[in-house]
Amino acid sequence: VSWTAMIAAYSQHGCAEEALQLFHQMRLEGVMPDEITFVSILSACGSPEGLAEGRQMHAYIVCSGLESDVVIGNALVSMYG
Repeated sequence: VSWTAMIAAYSQHGCAEEALQLFHQMRLEGVMPDEITFVSILSACGSPEGLAEGRQMHAYIVCSGLESDVVIGNALVSMYG
């Protein structure tokens, strides 16, 4: 099972904290997130409690050069709501 699949599953089932922990573990292991990973993690940051983490993800997306990706842009709009 891939990192992204697990992050997406946690996000879709309302387990935002677990999704974020897994994302950070993925990064510690040196695995680079792709567009789908970012979309999944952004959906986990959609609550008011997750907004600070979502802003950090947004900055990471910009640093990764993916801010112009349409799917990520839609996920950011949904997150900021």
